[in-house]
Amino acid sequence: MPRQPTLVGNPVLIVVDIQKGAFMDHVAGIPVMPGHRENMERARSVVDAAHGAGIPVVFIQEIHRRDMVDYGRELDGTEDVHCHEDDPGTPVAFEEMGRKPTDYFIHKRRYSAFYGTELEILLKGLKAQTLILIGGLTDVCVHYTFVDGHQGDYYCRVIKDCVGGSSTAAHDAALNAMEYLQEGAVLTADQIISALGARRAAAA
Repeated sequence: MPRQPTLVGNPVLIVVDIQKGAFMDHVAGIPVMPGHRENMERARSVVDAAHGAGIPVVFIQEIHRRDMVDYGRELDGTEDVHCHEDDPGTPVAFEEMGRKPTDYFIHKRRYSAFYGTELEILLKGLKAQTLILIGGLTDVCVHYTFVDGHQGDYYCRVIKDCVGGSSTAAHDAALNAMEYLQEGAVLTADQIISALGARRAAAA
């Protein structure tokens, strides 16, 4: 198959779990790689570019109930209790990310933004074809959302300097795995901002 264009058809920006904890000194229950916060701060530039190009933006929030009935197997691995609804780091970082009233918001109980959520219904309504992913963790929620998007026949793009992993090694391995599924999927913020700008200019 020939390499696909950066943006195919109607793109949608998916902001995966950029929550208040990303801008705190310590993210409760979740290990993060060096440079994680800087990547989350850089993600704002992609949100701004999407807004400027008239691209739909969907904010995703991982959140778990007070009585912890919905963690499932999430605590069997390295992660401790995280994204608890009473934790100050759990709310979405709307202010930091420049959310607009026209943006969409979906909460989830599992890692993939597709699993048990209305995301697929929303994307069908938006007639989405290309999904642009930013946020965290690269090797967990971003990766699993990418894979489900891929299996749903979406063109998926992940912005490597606007996602952050549980470690640098895990971050790099996840990016490699996503690139394996769709050649040209891994981009930089500058590349996607340029593509969004070109789309905006073409529509003017």
